[in-house]
Amino acid sequence: MTPDQYCQQKAAASGSSFYYAFLFLPPERRRAITALYAFCREVDDVADEIQDAQLAATKLAWWRQEIGLLYDGKAQHPVSRALAPALAPFGITAARLSEIIDGVEMDLTQTRYLDFAALERYCHRVAGVVGILAAGIFGYRDAATLEYARALGIAFQLTNIIRDVGEDARRNRIYLPVEDLQRFGVSAADLLQARHSDAFAALMAFQAARAREWYARAMALLPRDDRRAQRPGLIMAAIYQRLLAEIERDGFQVLRQRTSLTPLRKLWVAWKTWLGA
Repeated sequence: MTPDQYCQQKAAASGSSFYYAFLFLPPERRRAITALYAFCREVDDVADEIQDAQLAATKLAWWRQEIGLLYDGKAQHPVSRALAPALAPFGITAARLSEIIDGVEMDLTQTRYLDFAALERYCHRVAGVVGILAAGIFGYRDAATLEYARALGIAFQLTNIIRDVGEDARRNRIYLPVEDLQRFGVSAADLLQARHSDAFAALMAFQAARAREWYARAMALLPRDDRRAQRPGLIMAAIYQRLLAEIERDGFQVLRQRTSLTPLRKLWVAWKTWLGA
């Protein structure tokens, strides 16, 4: 299996909405974004799948070393080798790849966030930085596009947090800020024990409104001249906003179930967005 095939398999197996946005790109950009996505999956899986925090930290340290080897032309992992040809053409820097690992490392040591400022810092590292790198791969002429991409990445992560509240709680992770829990009268125990209530639904409606504000902020920042090049991001935004609407329509029943869109619906949204953007 070639490095590109490895990354393609990683992306396809995840069933992520990102995969459907990649389908419409020309081959060179598609290979680059697929390799970047595979990198993100590899490091994110360390925090999600390895329960021993010390072992997970060791593995992330290995990935930090691998980034150094990648920029020295000595990459070992299939994902790094697939990324290598994309580094210079698309402005993928070691600092930004390392910042993604910084975000994943937070999951090993931090399970609560006191306020939104702290949560935004986490979202920037694990998603905003990815958005910036992705924008470089898609292509842009106006530097303001990078601010759009960062905001869009944060909007995606806020949507993921809403979708995964129950799943995260079962890992003893609560991303909803403590200040928000207190404001709506929802305790950490309510989340850990999957107790749905009117107060919880109101809390989640507030989180959904915040996510929509970040989508609106991103769209306001996207320069008109770069809109066509950034269509893959617009596809992801359309799919994620459709998912958010579905979660709201279900009454935020996210403590015991995980709402998702079918592959056919994702493909349909992707196709319509590509044609209309």
